[in-house]
Amino acid sequence: MFGTKVQPTGNKHYPRGVPAAAIAVALTVAACEPGSERPILNSEGSAKQKVASNVGRSGAGNYLAGRQAQKKQDFGSASRYLQRALGDNPENGLLLRRTFLAKLANGKVADAVPLARKVVHKDTASPIARLVLVVEAIGRDEFAAADKVLTKFPNRGFNRFMKPLLSAWILTGQGKGDLAVAALDPLKKQEGLRVLYELHSALLSDVSGNAQAAAEHYKLARDNAELPTLRVVQGYGRHLERAGKTEKAKNLYDVYLNANPDSVVLKPAVSRVEKGDERPGLLASNAREGVAEALFNIASTMTQQNLAQLALIYGRLSTYLRPDLDLAHMLVAGVLQSMGRHDDAIAVYDQIDPKSPLYWSARLRIAENLEAAEKDDDAIRLLQRLSDQEPSRPDPLISLGDLLRANKRFNEAVSAYDKAVSLLGDLEKRHWTILYSRGIALERSRQWARAEKDLQQALELSPNQPYVLNYLGYSWVDQGVNLLRAEEMIKRAVKLRPNDGYIVDSLGWALYRLMDFEGAVGHLERAVELRPEDPTINDHLGDAYWQVGRHAEARFQWQRALSLQPEPDQVSAIEKKILRGLVSSSREKDS
Repeated sequence: MFGTKVQPTGNKHYPRGVPAAAIAVALTVAACEPGSERPILNSEGSAKQKVASNVGRSGAGNYLAGRQAQKKQDFGSASRYLQRALGDNPENGLLLRRTFLAKLANGKVADAVPLARKVVHKDTASPIARLVLVVEAIGRDEFAAADKVLTKFPNRGFNRFMKPLLSAWILTGQGKGDLAVAALDPLKKQEGLRVLYELHSALLSDVSGNAQAAAEHYKLARDNAELPTLRVVQGYGRHLERAGKTEKAKNLYDVYLNANPDSVVLKPAVSRVEKGDERPGLLASNAREGVAEALFNIASTMTQQNLAQLALIYGRLSTYLRPDLDLAHMLVAGVLQSMGRHDDAIAVYDQIDPKSPLYWSARLRIAENLEAAEKDDDAIRLLQRLSDQEPSRPDPLISLGDLLRANKRFNEAVSAYDKAVSLLGDLEKRHWTILYSRGIALERSRQWARAEKDLQQALELSPNQPYVLNYLGYSWVDQGVNLLRAEEMIKRAVKLRPNDGYIVDSLGWALYRLMDFEGAVGHLERAVELRPEDPTINDHLGDAYWQVGRHAEARFQWQRALSLQPEPDQVSAIEKKILRGLVSSSREKDS
């Protein structure tokens, strides 16, 4: 679902949607060896001072600018600056490696190849540089040259599973397909790699024409996971279709789609089996495509393990060998998006072919990145165009509603959500999110009766959603209605999200409205610890302090709330409380 900005509404907060490729960055390109943070070139003064004065005029300036760009994960600028610095100091091995890795992360694989050769010459144990040389040779169909480099790979780290995969496909490229599957044997002994072993054994068997062996390996790949992965389903489904077993293929696709109803990649396959007039090609039809598949599979594993920098590099190498592998482009763009490199991500999403089933998803991701880059008007226009182009699709309308809501254009957001809901038909459990989102927009546009109905229906579809429990419960508390039920709902939300400051604050405020001021103080103090920069939470704590006689602390909290830029309609009320305090200890706030 399209992401939205977190915008406090009183205290009815809602989470930003998590991007499909939301990945924590665990490595940096610069961290290619321990202790590599020291300056390479001699310079005086701070890095910040030197960057501004020396960029373009000295090796030190270019180096510092390149390092700063690397820290920001701006690999395009990093590679340019570091290349200039390398020109002034070509024998510096650490600078060479950093320049090489920056170019690779930026997708300039061809430009990285000469640097990779120099890196290997200086450091024979450089695994990524050797991998680049293997990939480059495979790209030229020079499998003997690739094998020569591969034999020197150390058997440690990622090489423990990368080396057997490369070896198997190189053997296939050399016409030794009968030996290829056996080369994968080391993968069978490594925990968590059985599906990878079975998938590539099946792909290799398919390429060599051994249909029976391929079928056996595909079945094992499917059965060795609780739910089969997309690539296993695609490969096995194609295999079944080519064998004329279209009904089995359709059943395989249906099982996957039932578990992943929003998936779009299998739509062409489903259409194929329904028409029954086309036989698909192999998932990987030759050694080059097989290596691209292996690199993509490894990159996918790395994203799951929060190794974003390496995932980016492996994904770049995959698309270098197979530019039409749209899933790999989506992975690369998703990693860049998670790094905050929104323009770079958009450039990769733009490479998705309009005929690809992923094209639509890529356009929605572009809108996400435009929003994240604070180009909301461009994002809104794109989503409106997408909705006009495909008026029967609800997804751009949902994304448009989220973005309009984030921009406080609540009435327009409601209109977009209304159209989307009308297209969805019968709502399923997974649709609680749109009811929740529309409920927020309705409440903010002062259409409480409809908002309350949406929030209650969202809970009917998915009863234990903490954000819905919190939003509806807090709304009731704020209105002074259904207080006991609201308290129970918010307590459930706190139990589900004990470290969410907004939800903890809601419980404190519910107790306040129930006149349990002492109980309210404890929860509100905890909420302020969790969300110290939120003006509403600080304001609430000030009110609770006042009611228990802690007047000086109350005024401090109100002043704190005022300094945190509250909503304009809250400012006057907070200022009055700082001057006069609360008029009474009634259930109603003086604000």
